[in-house]
Amino acid sequence: MSTNMEPGSFRDKVATVDKQGKRIWIFPQKPKGKLYNARTLLSVLYLIILFTLPFIKYKGHPIFLINILERKFILFGQIFWPQDFFIFGLGMVLFIVFIALFTVVFGRVFCGWICPQTIFMEMVFRKIEYWIEGDAAEQRILKKQAWNTEKILKKVAKWAAFWALSFLISNMFLSYIIGIDELEKIMSEPVSQHLGGFTAIIIFTTIFFFIYSWMREQVCTVICPYGRMQGVLLDKNSVVVSYDHVRGEPRGKFKKNEEREFGDCIDCLQCVKVCPTGIDIRNGTQLECTNCTACIDACNRMMEAVNLPTGLIKYASENSISKKQPYRFTGRMKAYTAVMILLLAVEGYLLASRTDVGVTVLRTPGQLFQQQQNNQLSNLYNYKFLNKTYQDKKLELKPENFEGTITLVGEKELKVPKEGYASGTLFIYMNKANVKKRKTKLNIGVYEDGKRIQVINTSFLGPFTAN
Repeated sequence: MSTNMEPGSFRDKVATVDKQGKRIWIFPQKPKGKLYNARTLLSVLYLIILFTLPFIKYKGHPIFLINILERKFILFGQIFWPQDFFIFGLGMVLFIVFIALFTVVFGRVFCGWICPQTIFMEMVFRKIEYWIEGDAAEQRILKKQAWNTEKILKKVAKWAAFWALSFLISNMFLSYIIGIDELEKIMSEPVSQHLGGFTAIIIFTTIFFFIYSWMREQVCTVICPYGRMQGVLLDKNSVVVSYDHVRGEPRGKFKKNEEREFGDCIDCLQCVKVCPTGIDIRNGTQLECTNCTACIDACNRMMEAVNLPTGLIKYASENSISKKQPYRFTGRMKAYTAVMILLLAVEGYLLASRTDVGVTVLRTPGQLFQQQQNNQLSNLYNYKFLNKTYQDKKLELKPENFEGTITLVGEKELKVPKEGYASGTLFIYMNKANVKKRKTKLNIGVYEDGKRIQVINTSFLGPFTAN
């Protein structure tokens, strides 16, 4: 605990707001160290995947598309339509359970290492800011400096770079929704032909520019709900970025060639200076901590400089520090894991059993059976076929559990266009002698190239008393 505040008083406010409620602008010192280098490499890989994925196609189509407008989704080359939405719903539940389990075990490490907001802010925009305006001390001086030529040039250069990057990100974001081909049309054809798309790009560009030039860490500390989830998900066995208070306290300044009477914390405040959300990790796990590990690198560097062991700030649980307990896989972790395994199994089954053709055959509402020649009965049905693939399909309907014929109305063949629908009406004919009930359950086989791909169920309506 810092010596200049009452115990626990740091929890009364966030580090980015003063007592009057005004914004405290954070100028984090540029991080250096092994973990920062690892984060940089991971971010480069992440950005390469993010910016190349829209250009990768499978059979002429993007392998990843979230087209909310047309309710069409493509994941790794597989098309999903609204009829498959329950698979996405379960997938979202699975994702939430995974986040809960991951947070219980490893805290908010997702935020510091994988979250797009953190990667773009700390690994792209912040690096540009360091390059144009300098490190934290130089940025503070520039902020207080009068609006002279130097300040105007630096600020305009930074804002122009931020706007250009925001424009690029908004285009990539839109390409995941409408596809790269449609985006190319918006960029190459007259604005009047794509006014909606162009407006969307400008709106998204403005939003991203506002986030990365002004909101910054406020997205993580104020807007994002994930930080608040930590309060109910973390426990003393969760592995998070932690300060070893047993070893570090009582803290005291380092003096060369003097026998140390304090703990290993030399109170250099380097962990605070590099923190992108402005907290003091020595106060313990806090809502604002994104587990970015910048404080670990800073502390290790100072420990090496004064010939003290590294690891004063590290990934650890509270129990492993205060009670020296080894890592434990708790009952709560086991429960989350069991639920996630169950949901994974259900999701896997749904994906495996998903068909390429969605079929609906329903008896036409309000229509009774019809008496036909040769002592036959007929029912009228409406059918609708959805082709979820990239190829046109030629299908055939055959009786499975009954003797009868299936005749399309106005069509000789059942053809379903790629990524499209085919709908119409059909008759099912049955001998009157075979209709024993008011409603007879029918199984109809759907065949493609002589191979049965699906069986659909419907019913045949007959007279109350059949001879």
